[in-house]
Parts: sequence; structure tokens; C-alpha cells
Amino acid sequence: MSNRLIAALLALLALAGCARAPEVHPALWLVEGPKGEKAWLFGTIHALPAPVEWRSAKVDAALKAADRLVLEVADITDDAKTAKAFADLAQSPGLPPLEARVQPALRDDLAEDLAAGGLKPGSLDPYETWAAALMLQNAAAAAGDNDSGNGIDRAIALAWRGPIEEFEGARAQLAIFDALPEAEQRALLDAVLIEADGREVQLRDLEQAWATGNMDLIARVTDEDFAKAPALREELLVGRNRAWLGKLEAMLAGGARPFVAVGAAHLAGRDGLPAMLAARGWKVTRLQ
Repeated sequence: MSNRLIAALLALLALAGCARAPEVHPALWLVEGPKGEKAWLFGTIHALPAPVEWRSAKVDAALKAADRLVLEVADITDDAKTAKAFADLAQSPGLPPLEARVQPALRDDLAEDLAAGGLKPGSLDPYETWAAALMLQNAAAAAGDNDSGNGIDRAIALAWRGPIEEFEGARAQLAIFDALPEAEQRALLDAVLIEADGREVQLRDLEQAWATGNMDLIARVTDEDFAKAPALREELLVGRNRAWLGKLEAMLAGGARPFVAVGAAHLAGRDGLPAMLAARGWKVTRLQ
């Protein structure tokens, strides 16, 4: 084999190595019951800058043993369906301008976030406060490196070949935000604006924590985010976890062996699903 051909092959191998997605090891638990019941809990992240290799021998073994995949939203890949659900809920007539719905001290931040997200002043005025908050957050993510197309819940849904069930669904999930009292919606919007300056750094820290299964850091950041908004914590995190716990226990009682893949924050700390399950007598073992 000529030196030139060897060099070309080595170059191709180097390129292939560069293109390989980095490996990550998100948190994974096994849940067991007294009658042989089994479930697996896997922490996901909804957006990433680039694809990653999330599968490992332990994750593959769990997927092989499971008989169904359970996501927050079963149709996670159906963007049109999610967009329609959002459009149906997001607007109401007669709303005050969005600027009037934020604290005076945050109005400059609102203007900056609109500009950074490529949104015109006043363009979010027809939207309810919760919807405007999510749109600002999504616009900031789109302007940055993160892409929901690289989200792990989406990747798992595409890789799975069996039945998929859901804890909420897109419409029900958005309806949780839609049902928030206006004061809590405004607290959510304020939080989005306040966090804007440090959002990129926090996102990178959380991505690293997720990739390494550092649930202590995820729990700490979650606690900090909700420290001044206990009502929001109950509505957006704890209450949802409690509802999911009931659905998961019903599945196990019916003989199902679910692989549950949900946002890692729902699995972290004292209010996470692993802690809730352990408190109810299930054997919960961290596998990864």
C-alpha cells in the first residue's frame, strides 16, 4: 500500500473520529417492587448544542427489558401538533401590553431580550404572560447554540420501536402554564428576564451536570430557581411529579415494565420521582 494511500486512510479515520458524537452518562435508576415489578427512570435534557451518544450498555439493557417507553409528551417529534396546542392556548383578547406586566426595573431587560431573540417591540403583547415567557426563553435558545432537535427525549422516541405512552401530552403540559394565576405567570416572566444575563453559563453547567449524572447540582440549581416562587415550584415541578408518580404506580400495578424518560430536574432531589418512589416503599437503585 502506498504511503499516499495510507495517509489518505489515516485522514479519513481522523475525520470519522472527529465526527463521532461525544459519549454521555445521564442518570439512570432501576425501580423494583415486592412482586417483581420493574421500571427504569432516565433523566433527559430537552435541547443540546449538538448530538451526543446517550446510549450505554446499561441504558441498552434497560431499554431491552422494558415493554414500553413513557415520555412527558408521546408525540415529542410532532412539532406541528405542539405548535397548534400552543396557538390554541397562548392568546387572549384585551391583554395589557407585555411591558406593563413586568416590574419597571425589568423593562429594559424585556426590550433587550426581545431584540436578542429577533422579536419586535410589542410583538408579544397579544400573548398571555406565561406564553410570552416561554416564547422569550425559546427565542433566546434559538439565538444561541441549543437545538431541541438534539434533545434526548426526542432521540429516545426516534430510537424506540415499541409502544409509547405519556404522562401529560403537549396540550395538557401547556394547559398547566395556562392555568397559572396571573401573579404566578408574571413571576415566571420575571424569572426568565432576570436569568437572561447568566443563562448561557447556567445552561452549559446544567448540560455538563446532565451528561455526567450530577443530580446534586441539578437539584441545587432547581432549588435556587424556585427559591422565591414556591407556588411555581408546586405547579411546575412537585405537583406534576406527584401526578406522574400515581400514573407510574398504576402502570406497575398493571404489570407494565416502563422505561421512563423525563427531564432530569423531575428526578432530582427531595421532590424527584426516585425520592418519591423510595418514600412509598419501592426499591430504587441508581444504575448510572
